Amino acid sequence: MSVPLKFREIGDFHEYYSSVRTAPYLTIFVGGNHEASNHLWELYYGGWVAPNIYYLGAANVVRLGPLRIAGLSGIWKGYNYNKPHHERLPFNQDDVKSIYHVRELDVRKLLQIRTQVDVGISHDWPRGIEWKGNWQKLFAIKDLFEADARAGTLGSTAAKYVMDRLRPPYWFSAHLHVKFASVVQHDKDTVLAPQDASITSEHVQLDSVEAAKTDKEIELDKPESGSILLAATVNSVPVHNADEIDIDMDDDDVNGKLTTNGLATLESINQDEISLNLEGDDRINQTADQPEVSEDLRSQLPASFARPTPALATPDMPPPPDIFNKTTHFLALDKCLPNRKFLQILDVEPMRQPASPITHARPLRLEYDKEWLAITRFFAADLSLGDPSASVPPNKGEAHYRPLIEKEEEWVEEHIVKPGKMTIPENFEPTAPAYDPAMGIRVMEQPWEYTNPQTAQFCSLLGIENKFHASDEEREARRNAGPRPAEQRSGGGGRGGARGGGGFNRGRGAGRGRGRGRGRGWR
Repeated sequence: MSVPLKFREIGDFHEYYSSVRTAPYLTIFVGGNHEASNHLWELYYGGWVAPNIYYLGAANVVRLGPLRIAGLSGIWKGYNYNKPHHERLPFNQDDVKSIYHVRELDVRKLLQIRTQVDVGISHDWPRGIEWKGNWQKLFAIKDLFEADARAGTLGSTAAKYVMDRLRPPYWFSAHLHVKFASVVQHDKDTVLAPQDASITSEHVQLDSVEAAKTDKEIELDKPESGSILLAATVNSVPVHNADEIDIDMDDDDVNGKLTTNGLATLESINQDEISLNLEGDDRINQTADQPEVSEDLRSQLPASFARPTPALATPDMPPPPDIFNKTTHFLALDKCLPNRKFLQILDVEPMRQPASPITHARPLRLEYDKEWLAITRFFAADLSLGDPSASVPPNKGEAHYRPLIEKEEEWVEEHIVKPGKMTIPENFEPTAPAYDPAMGIRVMEQPWEYTNPQTAQFCSLLGIENKFHASDEEREARRNAGPRPAEQRSGGGGRGGARGGGGFNRGRGAGRGRGRGRGRGWR
C-alpha cells in the first residue's frame, strides 16, 4: 500500500475479508491510490474482495438489474499511461506507486463501448470537470486546486476520455476529498481555457444545481422521471484532521506549502499533515527559485531527456448512435470523516427502457455485460504483465476493432448468454491469511502472490489465458531474486527516493505455511 509508514494502521476491512462481518448492502467500488494493490491486482478483471463488496477491476462494465455501470480504477499519471502493466511481485518502490496509474490499454477497452451506460465511476475526477460547477466555491475550500485547474492539469485525462465517450447520466468520483457537483452538457459545452482569468460563474450554468449554496447541500438535477436526490446536510466547512492523509501524497517526507490566497504561510502549516498532490515520483511544482528549463536549452539535451508525449487514446469522435444521452451529472464526495459530506442517496433510472416491462428478481444480483465480455475477450491477448520492456500493441482504432468485437459478441452469446451464465457468481474465498492481531501490523517482508480462484474462473468462462497465474516455483524464484532495481533519480532530496515501497526484505521470511494460506500478506 502506498502510504507513509506513520499513517499505516489496521482498519476494519479484515473483519469483512475474514467474514467476521458482512457488508449490509451490495457495495461496488473502483481502486484508487491508497489501496492494497497486491490484493486488487489478483482481481484485474473484477471480483469480490469480501462478501457483498465487489471491485470493478482495472476497467469494467457490469449490470445491476436494469442499470449498466462502468468503472475505471487508478489515477492519472501521463508518463505511465502508455506503458504495459509491468508491475509484479515482489514490488520495488516504483511499482508500489505505478501499479495504480491508469493504463491506455484499459481505457482503450472502455472506449470501444457503443451502447448507453447509466453510471460511470472513476477515482480521479475527469479533467476539466471543475469548470462545469461552482469552481469559485471549490477553490475557496481547496485553494491549491486553482493553479492546476487553470493549467489544465487537475484531474484525469483518461477519465475525461471515457466520460465524453460513454456519456452516462451520472458520473461519480472521489480522490480530491471535497464534495463537488457539476453538470456537463455534451453537445453544448465548449472547452474553456483554464488559464483564462475572465472565466466567471455565468459560464457554468448548472440548471437546478444551486451554485450559490454555502451551508446547504449542493444538489444534482432531479431526473425527468421524478427520481429524488436525498442528502444529509452537515457543516459546510470541513474540520481539518491533522492525522488525515491528503489526496495522493505517497512520501514519508512533508514539504511546506503556500496557498494561492496568502492565508497560509510555511510557518502555519501543521508539520504532521501530508500535503496535497505530491506523489513521490510526480512532478514538482515550478516556483520562482525553480525556473522552467527553456526550450532552447532543452533542445541541446540527448533525445532520452525529451518530455514524454502521451498519445491520445481517441481524438474527439462523435458517439455511436446508441449512446444518446446529452447530460452527465457529476458528483464527488468527501472523505468518510466526522463533519464531512461523504454520503448522498439518489435514485437512478435506466436510460434505455425496454419495449415491454421486465421484472428483475430481488435482491438484485450483479451480472456480466455482454458487450464488455466481448471486448475483454478480444483484448485479452494484448495484456502484458511483469515486463517493463514489453510494448503495448498500438491502438488501431475503432473501425478496425468493431467487426472483430462483434465476432466475439457472437461467441459470448453462444457460450455464456444462452447457457445462462451471465450472473456474476458470489464466489469469494480468501487467498491470503487474515490479519492476526497477535502478530502486529508491521510486516517488513514482501507479500506473497496468489492465484485468485475468481480470476481463474472468469478466464475459464471467457476462454482466455489467465496471465495472473504462476507456478509456486516461478513465484518462489521471483521472490528469491527480489524486486527489480528501481529507476535511478538525480538531485538527492527529490521526492520518491527510498520511500513509499521500500523497507521490504528480500528473504522468504518466517511464518510461511503451505498452499494458498502461506505468508504474512495479511488483509
